[in-house]
Amino acid sequence: MLIDNGIYVEGERVDTPTSLEETYDLLADHGGLAWIGLYRPTAAELASLASEFTLHPLAVEDAFRGHQRSKVERYGDTLFVVLRPARYVDEREEVEFGELHLFVGPDFVITIRHAESPDLARVRRRLESQSPLLALGPEAILYAILDRVVDEYQPVVRGLENDIDEIEQQLFGDGDDDALARRIYDLSREVGDFQRAVKPLAGMLEWLRRGYDKYRVDVEVQRSLRDVLDHVIRIDERVAEFRSLLDKALTVHSALVARRQTEAALHQNDEIKKISSWAAIIFAPTLVGTVYGMNFDAMPELHWAWGYPFALALMLGFAGTLYAIFKRKRWL
Repeated sequence: MLIDNGIYVEGERVDTPTSLEETYDLLADHGGLAWIGLYRPTAAELASLASEFTLHPLAVEDAFRGHQRSKVERYGDTLFVVLRPARYVDEREEVEFGELHLFVGPDFVITIRHAESPDLARVRRRLESQSPLLALGPEAILYAILDRVVDEYQPVVRGLENDIDEIEQQLFGDGDDDALARRIYDLSREVGDFQRAVKPLAGMLEWLRRGYDKYRVDVEVQRSLRDVLDHVIRIDERVAEFRSLLDKALTVHSALVARRQTEAALHQNDEIKKISSWAAIIFAPTLVGTVYGMNFDAMPELHWAWGYPFALALMLGFAGTLYAIFKRKRWL
């Protein structure tokens, strides 16, 4: 689907074609620069673009299929760039990733989105309001798109940071251990996916920097791309800290769970000791009473006047002795 399409001369929009074929004709008439914005294009549209601008088949295949990692490749005088924009969904504590492909040539820029993010209409409006920057050529558009994608990473960083703060507060609370462990694991996965989107950008920008002189990139664009690189490095370092914090949180959580389980086992062991001790204490008088309750005529002390008090004293003696022993061993 053709989302927006413009022909620019000296940084000013001179025409808005409504089809790819019209774009080709107007670009030939006006010269200048064509900026073609597509959303999930068809194979026929990509084939038309590939034929007109001599796009490499491998890059066209990647752009059609999607699901590519962040990367930059050069085919002759055309750059093929894949970016992974992201946005944070607070309700689900989840990072949603998009995919953006760019073909950047001497007189054209083709943007192909496979998701709603990023808002390239905003990028286009910004550049159209800064015609001196847009007049610097296709590299200026590439810079503006990179800058927008990296700017949209900032809310993701803040969202992940808030979630990590909440996890740190929950670690020493009385919440559900299983739910907390699941939350830490899910957040670690989100941070890992985000890091895979961000980390390649620094290498990509460094790779572009090495070609500034060869491809005569304007000095102002070079400075702007350096600024984007600084932001990428800071975000990448922050995300690496998140990975470290979550690893530590998972370790601490495991240690706390193990300690609570140990304490529970010790408490259970103490209860068993108490129950066993009282059972032994109660059993001693029961044993004496059972012996003296047998119906035998020839039984020691059976007709002794002090037999009953003796039996009671024996019961109390056994019970008291066992109680003192268990108390000394701290079973009671």
